[in-house]
Amino acid sequence: MTSWEAGTTAPTGPASLIPHPRPAPDPLRGAAAGDPWWMDTMDAVIRTCRAHGRADLADRLARRRARLLHPQLRVLVMGAAQQGRSRLINALINASACGVLPDADPAVPTVVRHADAPAAHLIRRDSPAADWTAAVGLQARIPLAADRLGASLAEAVATLPAGAPVHVEVGVPRSLLAGGLVLIDAPALPGAADVPAVQDLADQAGADLVLYACEAGRHLGDDELALLAGLGQSFPGLLVVLTKADYAPDWRRDLAECRLRLNQAGIGAAVAAVSSSLRLHAVRTGDETLNRESGFADLLVHLRKMVEAKPDRLARATAGALGRLALQELAVPLRAELDRHGAGGSSDAAAHLQATHRRLDDLRKCTVRWQNRLSDEVGDLMSDIEHDLRERVKALLAEADEFFSTNDPAKSWDEFEPWLREALQELATTSMTWLAERTEWMARRTADMFPPEAGDVLPPSALAITDGGVLQGVSTLDAPPVATFTPGQKLFIGLRGSYGGVVMFGLATSLAGMSLINPISIGGGALFGGKSVRDESKTLLKRRQTEARNAVRQHVDDIYTKLNKDARDSVRRAQRALRDHFTAVTEDLQEETMESLRNAKAAADRDAAAREAHGRRLSEELTRLAESHAQAQALSDRARA
Repeated sequence: MTSWEAGTTAPTGPASLIPHPRPAPDPLRGAAAGDPWWMDTMDAVIRTCRAHGRADLADRLARRRARLLHPQLRVLVMGAAQQGRSRLINALINASACGVLPDADPAVPTVVRHADAPAAHLIRRDSPAADWTAAVGLQARIPLAADRLGASLAEAVATLPAGAPVHVEVGVPRSLLAGGLVLIDAPALPGAADVPAVQDLADQAGADLVLYACEAGRHLGDDELALLAGLGQSFPGLLVVLTKADYAPDWRRDLAECRLRLNQAGIGAAVAAVSSSLRLHAVRTGDETLNRESGFADLLVHLRKMVEAKPDRLARATAGALGRLALQELAVPLRAELDRHGAGGSSDAAAHLQATHRRLDDLRKCTVRWQNRLSDEVGDLMSDIEHDLRERVKALLAEADEFFSTNDPAKSWDEFEPWLREALQELATTSMTWLAERTEWMARRTADMFPPEAGDVLPPSALAITDGGVLQGVSTLDAPPVATFTPGQKLFIGLRGSYGGVVMFGLATSLAGMSLINPISIGGGALFGGKSVRDESKTLLKRRQTEARNAVRQHVDDIYTKLNKDARDSVRRAQRALRDHFTAVTEDLQEETMESLRNAKAAADRDAAAREAHGRRLSEELTRLAESHAQAQALSDRARA
């Protein structure tokens, strides 16, 4: 045993600085003592990832598969700042390989591996996401002085751009490392570390195992438990080491509480407590008792067992864990899509079919509405046109009565008759114009019952509907036959009236001794005769006026009856025309909607069949993923057995 290698890191037999190399396993058959089943399962998962379009996930699994076939066990030591990570590694190998920069907690990771002679290089990677295990050229390897590693590293880092992706590779001749163990001192984790980012760091570092360092006496926080839970899923064999146990008043209680918290969180991690100071002092003094008290003896035994277990149990457990995670990640979108499919989410075709059904129902309701509206409007128009005609005729008759109250029909008939004919013609024209306007308004009111998507459903010209109802010209009204007051009639009426006056005044004057016929009686007779003629003349005038009024009223009633009938006939013709027009529009819309409904139903049937087939494919794919997940779980179960 050489002077720089002492304690439990030394082999029990004769020491050799050049250990016998371990044969690399056959990629087609797995390790000699292992089970190649894990490779078959992992290959199946990789093919499944590529089939699902997850080339990134497949590439990550392929890199982990290749590293599992490598004989070295790469242990990533990580933790928060000032938790004793670097001292832990230095104590394991009994060499100052980590934490050599002047800074308290450098951000330059260090990879410690076996070498025949102490050597160190600063490796400059192509990018922050580059794999640490990838081969680099000589121009990317900066030699460092092993005897003054800290100063040499500081000088080399100072020549590089700030933030350049670098790590240090340190080779030391140690039998612990010669057995295939590689220790990686990761940069300090931030206070709230992002689990995916830490997992990517471990994947880039090529880690096979993660060792999380935490100072004894400090309880694991919720963020740390979440980080450990995420790491434990990707890296079976997770190891939590409580450092600085010599500074903790009751490190055994801290160790028990740490185990309890990890078990409660469902994290399957091994837990150990060590003291780097005691380990280094025990190595310097050769004190085996103090070395056992430092806790490193058990830690070294555990690490050696993990190196031996990598081709078999650790490979199976890692393959099973990675397979389960990958399959779960693939199943999440499939299950979400299947849930949406099972939730009855309507497709565009189904939505279009429902909208077409609603449009057809609306059209059926619209048919009832416009028919009711047209019937109501026709009834109102009938009543209104009759009322309008009656009021107009009443006004005309009142004007005619007023005319004949002061005029003699025998003398003014020629003047009255043209006025009456013109007034009746104007009444008919006005009524017909108003009827046409109301008919057009009725057509618009009925068209409003159609849905907006039907467009303009008015007939080409609503006024043209009433063309057949235009009234003909008003006929001429002949003068009523009236009795004439001839001179003979006047003489006869005058003599008849004067007789009474002569007798009445003659008798009155006979008392005075005068004869019956005297100038006074003759004058009285003439007076009474004139009055009789005037009274008879007034009576005949009133009779002529009454007869003229009756003739005019009869004539106007005939005109009103004709106008009313023509108006009703016009309204009925308009009703039929509008009914036929809107019925044709409704039939066209129904035919168009039915055609759209047939097309929508066919599209919905095709979409439903496609969705059903897609749902079956999703279920079948989830079933296959579940079977692969069961195989990955079996790998993990066999690894734990």
